[in-house]
Amino acid sequence: MWKYVKPYLPYAVLAALFMVGEVSMDLTQPGIMSRIVDEGVLGLENGGVGNMALIWQLGLRMILLVLFGGLCGSLNNVFVHMAGQNIGNNIRKDCFRRIMSFSFPQMDAFSTGSLVTRVTNDITQVQNFVSQFVRGMVRTTMLTFGSIYCMFRLNRTFGLVVLCAFPLLVGCIALCMAKATPLFSKLQSQLDGINAILQEDISGIRIIKACVRELYEKARFGKANDELVKTQLGVLVTLAFMNPVANALIYMVVALILLLGSVQVGAGATTPGTIMAAITHTTQLLNGILMLVMITQNISRGIASWKRVKEILHTEPELKDGSLEDGPGRRGEVVFQDVSFAYPGGGQNVLSHINLTIHPGETLAVMGATGCGKTTLVSLISRFYDATEGAVLVDGADVRSYRQKALREKVAAVLQKSELFGATIQENIAWGKPGAPEEEIRAAARTAQADGFITAAPEGYQTMVAERGMSLSGGQRQRVSIARAVLKPAEILILDDSTSALDLKTEADLHAAMERAHPGTTKIIVAQRIASVRRADRIVVLENGQIAACGSHEELLASCQVYQDIYHSQMGEEDADYERAE
Repeated sequence: MWKYVKPYLPYAVLAALFMVGEVSMDLTQPGIMSRIVDEGVLGLENGGVGNMALIWQLGLRMILLVLFGGLCGSLNNVFVHMAGQNIGNNIRKDCFRRIMSFSFPQMDAFSTGSLVTRVTNDITQVQNFVSQFVRGMVRTTMLTFGSIYCMFRLNRTFGLVVLCAFPLLVGCIALCMAKATPLFSKLQSQLDGINAILQEDISGIRIIKACVRELYEKARFGKANDELVKTQLGVLVTLAFMNPVANALIYMVVALILLLGSVQVGAGATTPGTIMAAITHTTQLLNGILMLVMITQNISRGIASWKRVKEILHTEPELKDGSLEDGPGRRGEVVFQDVSFAYPGGGQNVLSHINLTIHPGETLAVMGATGCGKTTLVSLISRFYDATEGAVLVDGADVRSYRQKALREKVAAVLQKSELFGATIQENIAWGKPGAPEEEIRAAARTAQADGFITAAPEGYQTMVAERGMSLSGGQRQRVSIARAVLKPAEILILDDSTSALDLKTEADLHAAMERAHPGTTKIIVAQRIASVRRADRIVVLENGQIAACGSHEELLASCQVYQDIYHSQMGEEDADYERAE
């Protein structure tokens, strides 16, 4: 944590110094009060005659010292928050940057719910840990040991009484914290689980309602929440014993001081003002001990949270950046050289020995049964995953030799699931090319067959899109996503089953418009429908992770049994409609 603390160390030092000033004022007050009682009120040094002038003098001094202590306390808070908030801000930014560099398997290993908890709740706990450490440890240490020192200065007997009770107080705190500390990590893990359920259920609320599974999800969330509360109660019950025990010990010390003090006053060995000062210092000691309880709890939680945050910061991205900005070959060329791939932990190959060359400007379609590896194949081009064996080349260079940013700028992709953001339609399309002129955005929308429904909306391109695009239909989301990809100035355009929600005529118009607008762009279309691929230059048929055949629609219809089966299973439903659409 030092590298995050170091830039703001001056704030922490200033906070500590101001805290020293505040506590020094607190420790000075009982001594002044003792003089007011003994000399001003009782007049023990003036034959029993009170001294009002001294009372006013010492009273004003106390007020000034209190005001100065309050100013020190306020400035301490300012610098503590400046240090804590800036440290938390930097940690949160670094965590997010690291998360953005994670591969998909790494994201899955952490889980989205856990990452959300770590970047929000855990870093907040770390901020509290830093603030409490800077503010609380100085105050607690000075109050505790300062009170004991002042007690010895006032009266050695009173000091010994407090000193004997001190190990008992510390032992009580240590015992309770030893039992509570292991529960803090468990608490944060259970919070991960609750966040995961919340995220899942909120994003999937439509399917939950469609399947009438509200009661099941309520029970699932309730069970996870009950476990969290159970652990939290375990922590609170353990800590609940500390305050009463600490209070009881301190009040026993106060009673003993009063008893010994009364004897000493009678013997003339001490004064009533000294006893009052001793009780005040004992109360300050109690406050220091109770603050130590709170600080120890926050520090324990902060350390547990820091360990979880460190897991993010110390996890190295699996996909290492290359240094290449551009390839030596023709733009838009993609080559698979004996490529095999298996998902981490899956064991079995999803793709096996793929050899394929996609020429610049070519339209290549990929078909096959569900689970045959179509999406996996195109994911290797953008290097969402690295091939287990072989190499994927873009523009004549291995994708692993590119800087990831440079590689992905060459590729525009529309994924199976259309991802939109809570912004205007225009802003969502402009993600493909930040700062693009409005006319380019509208042209991309026209190519994607989206301009019609956008302009028909009351606010047109300024229509706000709900979170995850839920305010749009499936077909509208797909067309906005396609417009975003079309706008991006890329050499390779990948449509991964991204027209499944479009009718055949709209899809035919879309492909015709894309061919007119981007004739030189390499297009890779993953689809399930014959109607979506039949006009492609070549069609690759995947079967069990291998290329079963490759050729034009007519060639495959004449020679590939798998393609024939797909064609005959669909032609009764779509072929006539498609012919009419054309």
